[in-house]
Amino acid sequence: MSKRDYYDVLGVGKSADSKEIKKAYRKLAIQYHPDKNPDNAEAEAKFKEAAEAYEVLSNNEKKQRYDQFGHAGMGNSGGGGFGGGMNMDDIFSQFGDVFGGGGGFGGFGGGQRGRRVIKGSNLRIKLTLNLKEISEGVDKKIKVSRLVNAEGVTYDTCRTCNGSGQVTRISNTILGQMQTSASCQACSGAGKSIKNRPSGTDANGMIKEQETVKITIPAGVEDDMQLKVSGKGNAAPFEGINGDLLVLISVEEDEQLIRDGKNLHYDHYISFNDAVLGAETEIPTINGKVKIKLESGIQSGKILRLKSKGLPSVNSYGRGDLLVHINVWTPQTLTKEEKKFFEQSEIQKNFHPNPTKKDKSFFDRVKDMFS
Repeated sequence: MSKRDYYDVLGVGKSADSKEIKKAYRKLAIQYHPDKNPDNAEAEAKFKEAAEAYEVLSNNEKKQRYDQFGHAGMGNSGGGGFGGGMNMDDIFSQFGDVFGGGGGFGGFGGGQRGRRVIKGSNLRIKLTLNLKEISEGVDKKIKVSRLVNAEGVTYDTCRTCNGSGQVTRISNTILGQMQTSASCQACSGAGKSIKNRPSGTDANGMIKEQETVKITIPAGVEDDMQLKVSGKGNAAPFEGINGDLLVLISVEEDEQLIRDGKNLHYDHYISFNDAVLGAETEIPTINGKVKIKLESGIQSGKILRLKSKGLPSVNSYGRGDLLVHINVWTPQTLTKEEKKFFEQSEIQKNFHPNPTKKDKSFFDRVKDMFS
């Protein structure tokens, strides 16, 4: 079953601002809150669906990517997390500002306000991509070693705080009795303790396992850009929230093409004969070679622009161009006959430099490159 459009889920238009999006989400969250709809699987699904939509549309970067690519553009870097097994504590913890703090709406969810939701640590990996993968976008499957809760681990209610996650202390002062609350040190505020810990696990009943994670890389990513795969970091003890997998993008240097944002540059060396007479020649692109025609009398330093042969941008429409820099190769060694030919050519007027306004200077060509 395909996902519904996030704007349809919240009942707002694409022009809605952050206040409208927040207001729409809060209305739905109150309507479908589990405390108002006990044992109602449909209401719980709608509650999570609304949270997923809000997670994306309330984040400017994710919203921009969603507006451009839809659900396909989100991949594993954002969205989809709440429908994929996150519990209510996860949603309360992440969107406490919407719920008014503490994970509840007024009278809802009050029983969990003292408990601390533990989040697992993030994992970081570096992923190297070539220009073709960046041009088209790519799915990668990466083996990740991550902490998970071991099979058979069970928990009990913390006896120190009775599951509340907090310990209340009463002290006598000159002003009378004063009551203070602090996070329970016995369970670190989780409200739980280990009941059964399988052998071979750490103190929290966790063990390392290898998992193959699918990472969807959108087209147009750049060097040092960081993507997030929600929930694929280390798991948290006591049924907390999983950490995230942070993917640092590294762009592999191409042997022929040089990247400059969306544009690509290529240095094309031609012979003196081809410059004088003109020629048909091949130029490498991301998707193979293309033929171009060089006009006779082409000058060294001329830049040819091949439209839309560059890269897409992850945050905008269209593609960049491939800029071909023409370099006329000057022979460094000559035979006696070749030397005599050029000495005789020196007296011909056509061999003397005679630039016109059409022959742009170096600074004009640089200006054109960035225009």
